[in-house]
Amino acid sequence: MERKGFFSRLKDGLSKTRKNITEKMDQLFKYHNEVDDELFDELEELLILADVGVSTTTKLMEKIRERVKAERIREAQRVRDILKEEIIAILGDQEEFDPSYPAVFLVVGVNGVGKTTTIGKLAHMYQKQGKRVLMAAGDTFRAAAIEQLEIWANRVGCQLVRHTEGSDAAAVVFDAVQAAKSRGIDVLICDTAGRLHTKKNLMNELEKINRIIDREYPEAHKEVFLVLDATTGQNAVSQAKMFKEKVDVTGIILTKLDGTAKGGIIIAIKSELGIPIRFIGVGEGLDDLQRFDAQAFVEALFDEA
Repeated sequence: MERKGFFSRLKDGLSKTRKNITEKMDQLFKYHNEVDDELFDELEELLILADVGVSTTTKLMEKIRERVKAERIREAQRVRDILKEEIIAILGDQEEFDPSYPAVFLVVGVNGVGKTTTIGKLAHMYQKQGKRVLMAAGDTFRAAAIEQLEIWANRVGCQLVRHTEGSDAAAVVFDAVQAAKSRGIDVLICDTAGRLHTKKNLMNELEKINRIIDREYPEAHKEVFLVLDATTGQNAVSQAKMFKEKVDVTGIILTKLDGTAKGGIIIAIKSELGIPIRFIGVGEGLDDLQRFDAQAFVEALFDEA
């Protein structure tokens, strides 16, 4: 029953993308009975328009052409199956996310990507699993960021460590780590400032926070989650590249997948950056932040199961 609920929410969340990509693809394969260059050209164009990206689309098309030739495929419909398999190969190339506890999740990303909401939903997810969760209001820069996180903490019934606006973010995280250790917290989720990713002072701040966690809580399992907004398309890839250069990003959380017709961006991000996708946001409900499952994602995208 849980699986059905998860899958139906995933399908609903991907409806815009499915309408844009899969329906056009189905029309393409109905129009072309046999495999030819025109089919390949039109499929390539569809993938690029779906935000799969030029580089990733080129890789996918090369794989498809190779397999069509090697397997002597003539039916156009079979190309659809190969495309699905190759997308799963790209997205599924990662270990299942299963952190040990205690764990510290450092959540980074630019303003406007849904970072605060994501932290609230993460806290809710882990509390449902019976974990003790603590939030740290480490975004002391943006006006009202602390209050917004406090609202989420109250909403999901979670503890919060906060200072005043404008205070030292690293000091907030230091206090949160001490609280997590003394209170027997399983998961500490730290918010961070989301100033433009090109700003040097933000990256220096993140490095300082990282050092504090490593020094004060070496026994904790640490993850650095980068939150990206799916609706920003290729800009999300650019943001990820910049953060990856400065911080050891261990996983991606892709939000607002339900708000875009170009969900192919998830394939581009995984293919170009090699960073595992850990969670995806497919709606505004508390349970609409989901663990990423490549097989389920592709099945929902191609409207199957």
